[in-house]
Amino acid sequence: MNTPAATPAPLPEVSDWWATSVSRISPGEILLRGYPVEQLIGQVSLPDMVWLMVRGELPGPVQSRLLEAALVAGVDHGPQAPSIAAARMAATCGLGLNNVMATGVNLLGDVHGGAGQQCMEVLDTLVHEGGDDDLDRAAEDLVASYRARRRHIPGFGHRFHPRDPRRDPLLDMVARAADNGDVPGRALAAGTALERALAKGRSRPVPMNIDGATAIVYSELGFAPELGRGLFVLSRSVGILAHGWEEKVGGARIKGPIPRRLLPSYEGPAPRNLPSRTAS
Repeated sequence: MNTPAATPAPLPEVSDWWATSVSRISPGEILLRGYPVEQLIGQVSLPDMVWLMVRGELPGPVQSRLLEAALVAGVDHGPQAPSIAAARMAATCGLGLNNVMATGVNLLGDVHGGAGQQCMEVLDTLVHEGGDDDLDRAAEDLVASYRARRRHIPGFGHRFHPRDPRRDPLLDMVARAADNGDVPGRALAAGTALERALAKGRSRPVPMNIDGATAIVYSELGFAPELGRGLFVLSRSVGILAHGWEEKVGGARIKGPIPRRLLPSYEGPAPRNLPSRTAS
């Protein structure tokens, strides 16, 4: 009788090629950061799961609430947001929902969707250069340097909202957490110092927007700036999904950026005839 040959052990250079501490998957087993998935289901919220997968451990209650609040705050800003508009147009072109969502997410870059990460970098610089005693002076110097270069500080001001309605609830939560010693409070202090510096000498303030407010939350929670952008993408994906699905079930086909009865303004040459091009 022939005995089946034993399965050779995988070579380390093969099995280590995608070595990971995030998950272990084998027949009948799914471990996520060491926890069996069946123990997580029904016990762990989605924000907690995000934290666990990215950071390696489960968050505490205050960390969980702050992360959830920031994710909730950034889900949507209407069809006027390019990422949402593009997703809705993609849906009318008959694309699958995965392509619709990818279209919207792929528009989230440095200009549209990147201000949160950029603000986190500014806050980090201000915290390390300003210290606790000279934070206001450091903020004023930073504002002056941006103005001298005719640049705006990411995370402040809004083209729609005189005061972003998402700012206060997020910053209030961070302030309470800082007062209780649950977060350091340094990013909050830096962000509000920048707000004061931006308002100095102006008749109208330049309040923090959603990018600035979530930058403070994610910074206080210890996320790297690039992860701040990743978390914003996760958050905005919810709005992209909702708008994309609404457009798909609405049944409209091939909606462009403006209503069909309107045409984009033309700024090219007046109508002209092609000159005679006789063969030489």
